[in-house]
Amino acid sequence: MIIFLLKVMAGIFYGWVGIYYGNHAQMVDTWSYHYSSLQEYKLLFQNPSEYLVNLFRDPYSGGIFKFFGTESSYWNDLKGNSFIKILSIFNIFSFGNYYTNVIFYSFISMFGPIAIYRVMSDVYPGKKWQMLVSVFLIPSFLYWASGLHKEGLIFLGFSLVIFNFYYGLKKNKFSLANILFIALGLLIVLVFRNFLIIILIPALIAWFVASKFFKKPLTVFGICYIFFVIFFFTAKYISTRLDFPEVVVTKQKEFVALHGNSSVPMKKLEPNFSSFVANMPQTLSLSLLRPYPSDVRHILSLAAASETDLLLLLFVVFLFFPNQRNNQDQPLIFIYFCLFLSFSVLITIGYSVNNIGAIVRYRSIILPLLLTPLFCRINWQKINKLVSNNITVKNNVVKTDAYEG
Repeated sequence: MIIFLLKVMAGIFYGWVGIYYGNHAQMVDTWSYHYSSLQEYKLLFQNPSEYLVNLFRDPYSGGIFKFFGTESSYWNDLKGNSFIKILSIFNIFSFGNYYTNVIFYSFISMFGPIAIYRVMSDVYPGKKWQMLVSVFLIPSFLYWASGLHKEGLIFLGFSLVIFNFYYGLKKNKFSLANILFIALGLLIVLVFRNFLIIILIPALIAWFVASKFFKKPLTVFGICYIFFVIFFFTAKYISTRLDFPEVVVTKQKEFVALHGNSSVPMKKLEPNFSSFVANMPQTLSLSLLRPYPSDVRHILSLAAASETDLLLLLFVVFLFFPNQRNNQDQPLIFIYFCLFLSFSVLITIGYSVNNIGAIVRYRSIILPLLLTPLFCRINWQKINKLVSNNITVKNNVVKTDAYEG
């Protein structure tokens, strides 16, 4: 209940920031979605038949075939139209109040982190507090996944797939419910951020194959991803519609053309293997390390930069204080899945997005998957013991000095 209330508070704060700092925080969309949902809500009573079918109508000539397109694309419009449709349903019960809708949305999006928490609890038993922080309370994840935007639903889609896939593999049997929820999760991801399907499905395939070759899971993941990279660059010879490098290049051009308040320069990407390799350092810098302290322009970017620095510090702590627990005791295959999926998302973001606000929002959905293994593999007992010993030594020195004085 406390975490749910925190989500509601974060969602309310998200809406407030959207009013007063929307242009700085890349959050103008949240209120735009709300006002559009009010019009859709009115349409429900004025023309119910149009309300029921307009989501499935392609207003463009051949827009349904532009799966990765931005202009005149049915799929590009679908994510916003679907979110507006959901908000319009909320409006039936909230009478069009934005902040009441936040409560409904927080309740629905709460199922995503809960599902991941349950999976992580099975992977890392006895690590309750580490998982509570890393799954629910990472500031950027709590903020972006609680506000009225698509991130909460996208993470819910990821979570439905991961939860049911994990327990299906563990039981060595996929029930009808598992299959239906996996299909629902994939549909949610497809609707609200379709390019993530291209990232999620390969990770699931590698996870499934690795589960059949448990003795060498990392090797299996490596081989699978080498195959996926080859397919990424050669699928265009099968069909021009499968020119994935060109899709990424186009996305980069579209983001660079936006000229947002937090946009940064980036090298031009070409649709070939050598260009992707040459741009990899820039890609990792953008998606993993930005915003730098020099990127701070206001209090919101200061918060994002501070979080990034703290998480990097946490990684350094992990290097010095790793938990030496035997890896055989943990389902490493799932951890490899989380890492390969997370870095695939980060690399995709780094190649195509140059707006720091958008980068922080897009990457927030993979933070629980990326950080929970890190939190749970740090030897917190050793750190606590070291800190306690230092405090004890200092207290003894103070008492000795006082006695001698």
